Amino acid sequence: MTSKTAGIAAAILTCMSITAIAQPVGVPGPHLLVYKTKKNFKKLVPVLLSEDGKRIVTYPAPQDLAAAGKDAMPVSLKKGYLMDNRGIGTNVAFLNISYRKYAHMKEPLSQEKMMNMIKCKDPLEVLCDCGLRSGYPNPEAAVNKMIEDGTLLQRCKVLKQKSSK
Repeated sequence: MTSKTAGIAAAILTCMSITAIAQPVGVPGPHLLVYKTKKNFKKLVPVLLSEDGKRIVTYPAPQDLAAAGKDAMPVSLKKGYLMDNRGIGTNVAFLNISYRKYAHMKEPLSQEKMMNMIKCKDPLEVLCDCGLRSGYPNPEAAVNKMIEDGTLLQRCKVLKQKSSK
């Protein structure tokens, strides 16, 4: 084996070991999150706020939304519910910019600018975790059936729900 061949083999082995580290075994995959908002924020970019709501802790990169295209947007379900495709959470807020406009940006906005663009800091009426997305052959149909049957809030874990005062 020449030194060049040995170098190539070492590089391949290094890449293979990095790939193995980057893809841990036994990770179950994303959860199926279903939610309803106070107003229609479906086309607006979600960000996650800190517990105190004073800073943005997670936001998408414009190129991630561009690569995902329409698949980044939530799926409309029955009775105004939405199925998340971005990884929202209990501290979600929505920026006053559409997925389409945000996806065409060359780089993310500054934290300060994003904080000033928040349209609603507390948009959720309800957020449910329905378990692993991979557990549903057809997630949209399964969740719509739960919504129709009135069993969504019983069959899925309610992460956040506004009290009806």
